[in-house]
Amino acid sequence: MNEELIKKPVEELAPLIQNREVSSLELTKAVIDHAESLNEKVNAYVSFRRDEAEKEAEQADREIASGEYKGMYHGIPMAVKDNIYLKDEVTTMSSKIHGEFVSDYDATVITKMRDAGIVFTGKLNMHEYAWGITNNSPHFGAVRNPWNLDKIPGGSSGGSGAGVAADMTTATLGTDTAGSIRIPSSSCGIVGLKPTYGRVSKYGVFPLAWSLDHVGPMTKTVKDAAGLLEVIAGYDANDPTSVNVPTDHYTSKLTGEVKGLRIGICEEYYFKNVDSGIEEQVRKAIKTLEDMGAEVEPVSIPALQYAEYAELVTSLSEATTIHHRNLIKRPDDFGSDIRLLFELGELFSAVDYLQAQQLRRQLKQDFQRAFEKVDVLLAPTLPVMSPDIGSDFADLNGNQVDLIDNFIRFMGPCNLAGLPAMTVPCGLKDGMPVGLQIIGPAFSESVILNTGYAFEQTNPLQGKRAGLTSSVT
Repeated sequence: MNEELIKKPVEELAPLIQNREVSSLELTKAVIDHAESLNEKVNAYVSFRRDEAEKEAEQADREIASGEYKGMYHGIPMAVKDNIYLKDEVTTMSSKIHGEFVSDYDATVITKMRDAGIVFTGKLNMHEYAWGITNNSPHFGAVRNPWNLDKIPGGSSGGSGAGVAADMTTATLGTDTAGSIRIPSSSCGIVGLKPTYGRVSKYGVFPLAWSLDHVGPMTKTVKDAAGLLEVIAGYDANDPTSVNVPTDHYTSKLTGEVKGLRIGICEEYYFKNVDSGIEEQVRKAIKTLEDMGAEVEPVSIPALQYAEYAELVTSLSEATTIHHRNLIKRPDDFGSDIRLLFELGELFSAVDYLQAQQLRRQLKQDFQRAFEKVDVLLAPTLPVMSPDIGSDFADLNGNQVDLIDNFIRFMGPCNLAGLPAMTVPCGLKDGMPVGLQIIGPAFSESVILNTGYAFEQTNPLQGKRAGLTSSVT
């Protein structure tokens, strides 16, 4: 029974826990047992907190038994990415330098999740300081993609993506600076939502690049993501980038109705240099939504041609500023890949950075003009498939191309513009999942969630799940 239980999404587990057909303690033990049994193979966790989790689950069970049910996530066990602070517990950022760092406060998202009755099972592996997309860590080892253990899971929230796909955590949070929620979610065949910039507090989350960072859900279903967003969204005075706007009851907006929805397609950017198998699955998904009553029209966003440059300058400059002192004092304690990036970040001038912000402003305006014509934009999440662990290159229709450049190519624009974006599975290529990216105007999470929900109801993966197999025999 436990094997089937841990596979269920939160939307199916919640009524079982609410009605006390399953206890939070039973579910928590099952998830941790399963995660511990797989961790040598997948390497999704950097640390477990079994004793603390069981106490939290027992508390949730007592509250529910006394009629104090708090909602969909009450008693649900999950791990979180290891750059999100838990008070008095080690948060490593998967680094050597912060390998023993202990925060004296909870991140705001953790406080909100505790208030919702969530049980924390441990901390999840990530690319060092969230500054990479392979999750091949020199300090904590490579995370493996549960669909094919030889492949990368994507990053930087690779432990989060792999953990959800392998049922090692029921749901989780990731962080996203240039795609770090959406990349592993797409690669691991799950749902990943990067909310609008300022929608979810970043207080107590170690920064990568402060003007690009976001925190958001990574889950098995769209409804799970909507429910988790309800838990973590909202204004926080402790975060200077937090925006004081009303939140929504996102789960109640999941009607699955898309008749009259205006879908924008930006051919010149989001469908240029894309793996043919990925493009086929994404166009099929768009046609499915069109058949359900949505309307499709082309849009142009001219400033996208400058987005890769603006994202590179902004992220490298801000990240290097954060790590500047340690780069001087402890350069050899960084992984070689991110040390090179931080050193590159030292080369940009103030002029470069400010020019990038001017390009960013133009990009926001161009997106805004596009959203005067359409409700959402649809695009591939990634233009290439996940390569083998250790590779710096990906295959693009028979050509070897740079992995990092291509994995963040369709990601960075939404971080620059602060727009909400979600990836949902839309099919398979060679047995590996393909993601459909849904982008909306600022604070339109309800619209993009419902778009994803409508498509999800067509069962694009046909019930297929990660098999924890290897292509090497």
